[in-house]
Amino acid sequence: GSLDKNDPNVGTGLVGAPSCGDVMKLQIKVNDKGVIEDAKFKTFGCGSAIASSSLLTEMIKGKTIENVTKIKNTQIVEELSLPPVKIHCSVLAEDAIKAAIHDYQNKQKH
Repeated sequence: GSLDKNDPNVGTGLVGAPSCGDVMKLQIKVNDKGVIEDAKFKTFGCGSAIASSSLLTEMIKGKTIENVTKIKNTQIVEELSLPPVKIHCSVLAEDAIKAAIHDYQNKQKH
């Protein structure tokens, strides 16, 4: 799914892994209290990449940005029992959420 990228309360992170061709778009909608009230993703890639982004959107809903920045790819790896060759999928998800938060925070400055 997707949220309105022009909404000042929506942050969008778009990251890709050239090595495998995976592309992940992750969006967050943050309320006035700094809590992520909604999260959407669109991932073009293998099942592990899709599962990583899906799990991450579920993990971050209802959490503050401060708490979400502490989420590491290793938590995704453990939850999904990803094999070593698929760990890059969880790193992509972590990068996507960081990019979305960065985008949201930049919008708040203006």
